[in-house]
Amino acid sequence: MAVMRPHGPVVRTVRHDPADRPLLVVWEATRACALSCVHCRAEAQPRRHPRELDTDEATDLMRQVAAFGRPSPIFVITGGDCFERPDLTELVRRGRELGLAVAVSPSGTPRLDRDALRGLQEAGVTALSLSLDGATAQVHDGFRRVAGTFDRTVAAWTAARELGIKVQVNSTVSRRTVHELPDLAALVREHGAMTWSAFMLVPVGRGVDLGALSAQEAEDVMSYLYDLGPHVPVKTTEGHHFRRVALQRAVLEARGVDHVAALGLGDLYAELTERTAAFGWGAAVRPRRPPVNVNAGHGFVFVSHVGTVHPSGFLPVTAGDVREQPLTTTYRTSELFTGLRDPARLQGRCGACEFSRVCGGSRSRGWATSGDPFGEDPLCAYEPGSFPYPQDVEALLAS
Repeated sequence: MAVMRPHGPVVRTVRHDPADRPLLVVWEATRACALSCVHCRAEAQPRRHPRELDTDEATDLMRQVAAFGRPSPIFVITGGDCFERPDLTELVRRGRELGLAVAVSPSGTPRLDRDALRGLQEAGVTALSLSLDGATAQVHDGFRRVAGTFDRTVAAWTAARELGIKVQVNSTVSRRTVHELPDLAALVREHGAMTWSAFMLVPVGRGVDLGALSAQEAEDVMSYLYDLGPHVPVKTTEGHHFRRVALQRAVLEARGVDHVAALGLGDLYAELTERTAAFGWGAAVRPRRPPVNVNAGHGFVFVSHVGTVHPSGFLPVTAGDVREQPLTTTYRTSELFTGLRDPARLQGRCGACEFSRVCGGSRSRGWATSGDPFGEDPLCAYEPGSFPYPQDVEALLAS
């Protein structure tokens, strides 16, 4: 039986060579932040670091990003809380003058108000990334450990949409927050967003003791997120096997095979699905958003507040320093980055997996759990070679 090809790709690849230029450059503008979130990768501090890139050095960094050529990578300014930088609006303006698409990822603090957002809009910001880890103030504020964070974030979300700024909503998926997913999906559907990113916890920083899902629970979550696709523009962060799940689900749908039995989905999937069905959303309202084949060092690069270069903010192995070597050189030629773009370097189940070229596993989670950036991703339950329709997967990838 030949696989029926869906409309459009199931998994997207970037249009340019990811060995030549990244799709995303994320700059940690500061580690200063007024929040004290239980999962914080940066273990944010109340004060700015004296060795942070200053305004001119940050401008030089953006010149280095522009030097990758067209289409330029998307430049994301994050933190900590990027609003702790008094030069944030000026940096956005300079980035736009250099021809970059500049997005910002602030924290839900009192600095995040309508006037600040209007200033960013006037400077030319292209998108705003906001974090919501619970669908109520009780849950979200408990996660962020500062009262009022939920209300400020939702208010900023509303204001940004009214100002015409695109909004991405990020939600950490951990044992503490996974049962919030249906209500968060409903909130995203109600308020509208460019994308909703389910961030699969990496045990680094304060997140070490937060409580990750089991690999089987992660499989349940991935299939649940796939189901949401016709209703919510969902994606994952550090959940690279979502691309494998999307391919499996597309093949099973084309063959008329029950995905619950075929993929061995469990109680968590049943619970999340049942709760979402109660919303009565009905027919699909949007095309499913195909996940993009980007990974640490493979279309993605992270620059720290002091200028060091890493494949990801969750993989703190240093490959270079923008004060000492152009970012283009580090990204294209460093041993760490070139190695991460080679599927043959992957270890364990990731190395043996037939989906490795479109997934590759979380290199950050591999490093966090084994000390090896090429180690297997323990959050993936898939046994290589066990999917019974490999020819159908190849047909989808070739289409």
